[in-house]
Amino acid sequence: MGKSTILNGLLKEKIAIVSAKPETTRDNIRGILTDKDCQCVFIDTPGIGRPHDLLGKIMLSRAQSSLMETDIILFVTDKNQAFGKEDQNIRGRLPEPAIGKKVILVINKIDKVKDKKLLLPLMNKACDFYPFDEIVPISALSGKDLEILLRIIKKYLPEGPFHYEEDDLTDKSSEFMIREIIREKILAGTFEEIPHAIAIMIDEIKEEKGKLNVYATIFVERVSQKSIIIGSGGAMLKKIGTEARKDIEKLLSKKMRLNLWVKVYDKWKRNPSALRELGYTD
Repeated sequence: MGKSTILNGLLKEKIAIVSAKPETTRDNIRGILTDKDCQCVFIDTPGIGRPHDLLGKIMLSRAQSSLMETDIILFVTDKNQAFGKEDQNIRGRLPEPAIGKKVILVINKIDKVKDKKLLLPLMNKACDFYPFDEIVPISALSGKDLEILLRIIKKYLPEGPFHYEEDDLTDKSSEFMIREIIREKILAGTFEEIPHAIAIMIDEIKEEKGKLNVYATIFVERVSQKSIIIGSGGAMLKKIGTEARKDIEKLLSKKMRLNLWVKVYDKWKRNPSALRELGYTD
């Protein structure tokens, strides 16, 4: 749907990883935008879908919890999938209008629509789907109309104190961001079942000879998946490491060395102790 791309576009900084693979976001990621006398705290949640394992149930729980703590909900869909089975599932979890929570429909990928008149039937259908407070067509990839979306969000924000410092961009730690960057590069370089089978653990971060050294383990569920990530002669793992290192150096503004290992952790997505160990439970 492009939730993470929208968040990055609104903040004009990359704080959430982006992938064409479904179920990319696994945690609630707060993005903080402070503009003069206004502070917006966005929460990029996991998608609200039907869970297939314990990890999926945890992701769904995190997404649902965010619905209760926010003042505004952005219901993100796109022109191709709008109001289909997945959106119907999410519709059933939205608050009733009487509760007073603002819900804004964001229709993404409008850059794919040559004749904008074709959006009118979709917007009419939206009115029957849910009583949205606003309907905002955008293109997250190009950034088109994100400023309009931001102005509408600000219009509905309640008055209150700032919750974060003015230069804060996210509440997530550097270690979390490093894990996510590594996972993003694996998502970009692999296919089929691999993206959903991986988890990253940072084993150690330390300074050595004036350079930051990061030691991380990539966990998969099967030996065949380990072979794919390592690649022929280690080529895939080297590519993942090289691309991740560049982004991590940019994030930390520091030269570093990234050391990666790949290990099999059978059925980790269904194992409560494994999920705790890998940081997927509170």
